[in-house]
Amino acid sequence: MVDKILIGGILQNSHLARVSVMGVPDRPGTAAAIFRAFAETAICVVYIVQCIDQNNYDHIVLCVDRDDLEVTLRLACEVQAELCATTISFDPYVASLSIFGPDFRERTGIAGAMFAALANLGINIQSISTSISTVTVIIASDRLADAVKAVEDTFELP
Repeated sequence: MVDKILIGGILQNSHLARVSVMGVPDRPGTAAAIFRAFAETAICVVYIVQCIDQNNYDHIVLCVDRDDLEVTLRLACEVQAELCATTISFDPYVASLSIFGPDFRERTGIAGAMFAALANLGINIQSISTSISTVTVIIASDRLADAVKAVEDTFELP
């Protein structure tokens, strides 16, 4: 029997929409312009990932409550020209799944075990975010129940 890695628990949200602002020339103020617009409209962004590609273009992925998607897309399109973003895409039916625990920074293999469990069920990860104590993935909302079961089978829960 393989020892399961102990985690602190699972967090999930099945009522999200993903918006991706892609191909923004990398420069100071990009994230400020996007998220200032959301704050001024009281849109709560619950997930953010940003990366810079080899051509120095920013790609920002964010998630909001599904009910806020229409306003979020309008705001993203309003800042698209200002930021010179090449593409804005979205998926109205995503979910977040997070595992957390106090000792993640001291344990190896946690992220890999989670990703393998999802891959074994054919669950595609759309985005990944980590912190010292959390690993979060964005997946299709219709696969959330399967993903939760996979995580429960893979890790030891309190």
